[in-house]
Amino acid sequence: MNRAFSRKKDKTWMHTPEALSKHYIPYNAKFLGSTEVEQPKGTEVVRDAVRKLKFARHIKKSEGQKTPKVELQISIYGVKILDPKTKEVQHNCQLHRISFCADDKTDKRIFTFICKDSESNKHLCYVFDSEKCAEEITLTIGQAFDLAYRKFLESGGKDVETRKQIAGLQKRIQELETENAELKNKVQDLENQLRITQVHAPPAGSVTPKSPSTDIFDMVPFSPISPQSSTPTRNGTQPPPVPSRSTEIKRDLFGAEPFDPFSCGAGDFPPDIQSKLDEMQEGFKMGLTLEGTVFCLDPLDSRC
Repeated sequence: MNRAFSRKKDKTWMHTPEALSKHYIPYNAKFLGSTEVEQPKGTEVVRDAVRKLKFARHIKKSEGQKTPKVELQISIYGVKILDPKTKEVQHNCQLHRISFCADDKTDKRIFTFICKDSESNKHLCYVFDSEKCAEEITLTIGQAFDLAYRKFLESGGKDVETRKQIAGLQKRIQELETENAELKNKVQDLENQLRITQVHAPPAGSVTPKSPSTDIFDMVPFSPISPQSSTPTRNGTQPPPVPSRSTEIKRDLFGAEPFDPFSCGAGDFPPDIQSKLDEMQEGFKMGLTLEGTVFCLDPLDSRC
């Protein structure tokens, strides 16, 4: 197929690509709820879910509870379900996880979609009630899926690869910040110890012995922090030279090696990044069923 999708009744999309790719399309609706379903697609699957949620809503309505109103924000990145007043996000359904979307032909107010939950990997059916926009919302989700799939192919996975690199760099930065904080604490402890030593040090005018004290073997006690002295011991022997420290590895003032973001290999990336990329590609490959008609996708080419 030349087009990414086979559109039912040859309907044209009602929104500009810029509106869905750079912004989002908002809709207001009533949220009947969500329930787990066994299959990612199917008219009978959503029909049973709608019947179940309608029955539960009637019970709550008889108890005096009103059907909550929500705001839907549809874009190429997914469908967000928000509280219309506080704008708090209640659910964030990524577009490649949505496998089925339909409006009820027997009840023009009802529309629904099936989305795979990112945490439990269960298929959840979301059901909404809109007095005038049920079919329009369904088509808008279909258009967003179309644009998202085209963008995925055109980018050749570059956008996803960029996110992968950013995630790896963010992880490395977080590790360096943690290490930097630990080193600062060590420096602070050393400064505190130095102040205590200075407090207990003898006054400036006091007389210090010219020769260092020796032990029972007539040897000068060794101190790792004292400078190397060329003063011979009483028995006339010279103390052994102190080996110099290696300066091959350059470090900053906190003792940490300098960070080079371009030296990070693929092993530095979080292990779940590749699985997310595979899951995203699989979601687009599965396609989206709209109003009982499968949105047939072109096969994913080698660019992905």
